[in-house]
Amino acid sequence: MGENSRELSAFRGQTQVFLTRERLLDLWVLTLTLSAGGLCAGLLAAGYRIHQPLAVAVLAALALLAEHEGINLTPNVEVTIASLVCIFAAIVLGPISGAVVAAVGLLRDLPRRDTARPVLRWATWTSIRVLATVVAGLTAAVVFHGGRLGDFPLLLAAAAAAFAVETVIDAALVGIAPAIRGTSSVKATLRAAAPTVVASVPLHIPAVAILAYAYGISPWSVALFAMPAVAAQRLLLLYRQQQETSGALGVANARLASANLSFATALVATLDARDRYTAGHSTAVAVYARDIAKRMGLSEDEQALAHVCGLVHDVGKIGLPAGLLEKPGALSLDERREMERHSVIGEEILRNVDDYGEIAEVVRSHHERVDGTGYPDRRAGDDIPLLARIIGVADAYNAMTSDRPYRDAMPSRVARLRLAQAVESQFDTSVVAAFEAILAMAPESYRLGLSEVFGLHTAAHTSAERERNVGLSGLTAAQALG
Repeated sequence: MGENSRELSAFRGQTQVFLTRERLLDLWVLTLTLSAGGLCAGLLAAGYRIHQPLAVAVLAALALLAEHEGINLTPNVEVTIASLVCIFAAIVLGPISGAVVAAVGLLRDLPRRDTARPVLRWATWTSIRVLATVVAGLTAAVVFHGGRLGDFPLLLAAAAAAFAVETVIDAALVGIAPAIRGTSSVKATLRAAAPTVVASVPLHIPAVAILAYAYGISPWSVALFAMPAVAAQRLLLLYRQQQETSGALGVANARLASANLSFATALVATLDARDRYTAGHSTAVAVYARDIAKRMGLSEDEQALAHVCGLVHDVGKIGLPAGLLEKPGALSLDERREMERHSVIGEEILRNVDDYGEIAEVVRSHHERVDGTGYPDRRAGDDIPLLARIIGVADAYNAMTSDRPYRDAMPSRVARLRLAQAVESQFDTSVVAAFEAILAMAPESYRLGLSEVFGLHTAAHTSAERERNVGLSGLTAAQALG
C-alpha cells in the first residue's frame, strides 16, 4: 500500500506540473495574441492603411510560398526567408501591409482540425511574426522619416534597423513557448538559430534595400522579388544541408573511433586472459601514454592515438610460444630473441586492420632505443616515431612498477630514477621529462598503476610493501621490460 501511495503521489505531482505548464502556455499565447492584435488595432486607429492591395497580395503569396520551403533547425525552430518578404513589405508599403503579409504567410500552419494545441502553436508563431514585422516597419519609418525611395543610403540604414529590431524581437520571443512546455530551453533555441541568422541577415539587408530602391523606380519591380527570395531560400537550404552533412560525418567519425577503441580493448582482454601477471599492463601504459602526449602539447587526435597504441602495444605476445610469458626464471638467449619478436608479430597483426597502419608502425618500434641499439630495426633518435618513444617510456615504467614471475615490483621512485639514468641512451629526454612532471604531481595510486582510471582489478600493493622489495638495484630498465 505504501508503494502504491508513493506512485500515486508521484503521478499526481507530474500531472500538476503538466497542468501548470499548460496554463502558463495558454496565458503566454493569449498575451502574444492580444499584443499583436492590439498593436495592429492601434495603427489602424492612427490612420495606417493598406494603400497598394495588389503589391500586398503578390508579397503575401511569396511569403506563403516561402513558408512551404521552411528549414527545420530543431523540432521547435524553423527558418524561412518569409521574414525577408515581410520586412520588405513593412518598409515599402507600411507596417499594416507588413502585418498582413506576415499573417498570410503563416496560414500554411493553420491546423485543419480544430484542436486546441495546434491552434495555439499557430497563434504563437503568427503573433510573433506580426509583432516583429510591425515594430520593424515602424523602426524603419523612423529612420527613413522624410526620405525618398531613391535615397539608397537611407534605405540601407532603414533596412538594417528593421532587421536588427526584427531579429531581437524574434530571438526574445521564439524560445519562450518551448521553455514553458519543457521541450527546450531559451538558450538552446537561440544557439540553434544563431548561425543561420548570422549567415542570412547580412545578405537580407542589402537585398531589401536594393529591391526597395527598384520599387521606387517602378512598383512593378516587386515581381523581381521572387528571384532574390528564391536565391536566399536556396542559400539557407544549402547551409542546412552542409550542417547535416557535417553532423553526420561527426557521428560517423565518433562511431569509427569507438569501434577502434572497442577492437583494441578486445585485443587487450585476450592478452590479459593469457597472462595474469601482465593483466592491466596495457591499459596502464595506454593511460600513461595519453597523459604524456597531452603534457607534450600534442593534439587531441594524437593523444587518442597514443592511447590506442598503448592498448595494443603488446598484442604480438599472443603469438609467442606457450609458457614463455609465464616463465619464472631468467630467459635464455634464444628465449630472449623469441620474446623480442612480439613487436614484429604485433605489427603483422595490426597491418591487417583497416586504418591501423600508423598504429602498426608504432607497435613495431616501441622497443627501439634512441642510441640505435634497440629492436627490431635498430632505429635511432628522431627516426623512431614520437608515439613509439612515448610508449617505450610508459611501457618501461609500468613494467618496473609491476610484479613479474621472476621479481617483485619496484617502488615508483626507483623506477623514475632508472628512467632518468637511461635518457639519451634508451629513452627520449623530452618524453622522460614530461612523464616525470606528471608523476611528480600525481597521487601514489597513479604512480603505482592502481588508480581506478586504469580499470585494473589485480591485487594492490601498498607503498610500504613495495619499499621493502627494493632488491632490484642490478636490473636495468631494459631487463625490466620482460
